[in-house]
Amino acid sequence: MRLSLGELEVFLTAEGLEEAPGGVRLWGREVRVFPPFPAKGFFRHGWQSWSLAAWVDPAQAPTPLLPEARRPQADDPFLLEAGAWWGSGVGALKGPDGKVLLLGALDLGARVLGREDLLLGRYAERGGAWFLAYGPEEEVFAAYARLLPKRLSGRPPRVWCSWYSFYTGISEDLLLRVLDEVAAFSFEVFQIDDGWQRALGDWEPNDRFPRGMAFLAERIRERGLRAGLWFAPFLVPADSPLFQKRPDWVLRDEEGRPVRAGFNWGRPLYALDAGNEEVVEWAADLVRKALAWGYDYLKLDFLYAAALPGAEGEARYRKAMARLREAAGEAYLLFCGAPVLASLGFADGLRVGPDVAPYWDNEERSFWLADPTGPGLRNALRSTLHRLWLMENVHVDPDVVYFRTRFNLLSPEEMRLQEALAHFTGFKATSDPPSWLLPEEKGRLEAFLAREVPVRRLGPYRFRVGEEEVDYAPLL
Repeated sequence: MRLSLGELEVFLTAEGLEEAPGGVRLWGREVRVFPPFPAKGFFRHGWQSWSLAAWVDPAQAPTPLLPEARRPQADDPFLLEAGAWWGSGVGALKGPDGKVLLLGALDLGARVLGREDLLLGRYAERGGAWFLAYGPEEEVFAAYARLLPKRLSGRPPRVWCSWYSFYTGISEDLLLRVLDEVAAFSFEVFQIDDGWQRALGDWEPNDRFPRGMAFLAERIRERGLRAGLWFAPFLVPADSPLFQKRPDWVLRDEEGRPVRAGFNWGRPLYALDAGNEEVVEWAADLVRKALAWGYDYLKLDFLYAAALPGAEGEARYRKAMARLREAAGEAYLLFCGAPVLASLGFADGLRVGPDVAPYWDNEERSFWLADPTGPGLRNALRSTLHRLWLMENVHVDPDVVYFRTRFNLLSPEEMRLQEALAHFTGFKATSDPPSWLLPEEKGRLEAFLAREVPVRRLGPYRFRVGEEEVDYAPLL
C-alpha cells in the first residue's frame, strides 16, 4: 500500500494501520517499508546494554564479530550471524536531506533489517504492533520513546562504584578505608561491585568479608549513604555449585545442551532458565536477601542471560524482571548487560553502552576481532550517544567518569567527553578512590557531584555544557 508521512510518500506492506501521535501505527508479524530515496545511513540498534547502537552504512556488510564464543555476550546472536544489518526492536534510514524514516516495535521480540531501499521489521514468534514515522531525527525518536514503557522517579543518583578501580580485588578492609574517603564528598550511593561473593551462583560473602554484607551496609548507612550491591543472578559457569546441584535450572537448547551465555573471567558462561519458576523465585529471593542486609541500590548485571537466545526470549525475560521489580519494592534497580527495550518500565537506571576503561580503545579487539562491545571510552560514548532518546523512559547510565591521572591512559580531553555526557544524562558516577586524586582532581570531582551545570543539546553530537561546547562527531 501507499502511505504519505507528511512530505514523504512510501510504499509498505502491513496487515493494518492507523494514525498515531507523531506517525502511524502498523500491525503484522512482518512489515516492509520502501523509502523513495537511497538511504545514506541505517540506525542499527543493538539488543542489550553493551551491543552496538550507531548509524552504519547499509551498503557495506557488517564484519563478523570474533570469537564466536563471545557472541551471546555481545548481542542477540541472530543479529551477529545474519550477514546483514539487523537491529533490535527499532531501526531507521537516513535520507539525503538528513531526515529519518523510523520503524520501531511496540511489542516484545522484534528485529529490524536496514538496507538502502528497505526497512523490514519482523517479530520472532508472533505478530505485533509497530510505529512508523518520518522527520528530524530527534523528533521521530522522541515520538517513538513516548509509546514505550517508562519508570522515572526523581533525578539519577550520585554513585561511587568499586569496579573501575579495584575490579574483583575488593575486601571488607579496603572498602571501609575507601568509605571513609568517599564520605567527605557529595556522593549518595556507595556501591560494592563484583568480588564480594563466593562465586557466580553462590551469593554469600567470601572470606575477604568476614563480618558479612549486612555489617558493611550498616557502616555505609552510618556515613549517610545508600548501600549498593552487585549481582549477576542469571549467569553461572559449569563449575558452579549451583550448576552441579541444579542442572535442571540451566537453560538448554532443543537438543538438551546448556545454552552458552558468553565467555568471561577466563571460562565459558551459561544461562539460568528464566522460564523456570524455581529459578525466578530464587533470583527474587536474592533481591530480598540484599534488601534484608540493608542494600537498597542493586546493580543487576549480565541480565541478557535471562533472555537468551535473543529476541525469542524477551517475553520470558520481561516476566522474570517483573518478579524482581516486585521483590525490590522501591529499591533502586540499575540494569546492566540488559536487553534495552525489554527492560523499560522495570529498571530505574539502565546502562546503555559498553563498560568504560582507563583507555580510549582496545584496537586489537575492536578492529581485528570486529568487536565494538569491549571496554573502552570510545565504545561507551558511541552507543550511549545513540541511546539518549531513552532519557524520558529511564535514567540513562553512561558509566563512570574518570578524574584521576593515576592508572589512567585517558587524556584530559577524553575524560572531559565522558564528564560532559554524565552532566547531560544526570547520572553521575565514578570509581576513583579520593586517595588516588591530586588536589585539583578532588576539586573537579566535588564540583561534578555537587553542581548542576546547564547542558543543552545543539545537534546529534554537539552539546553546550556550561560555557563550553563539546562535539563528539570527529571522534566517533
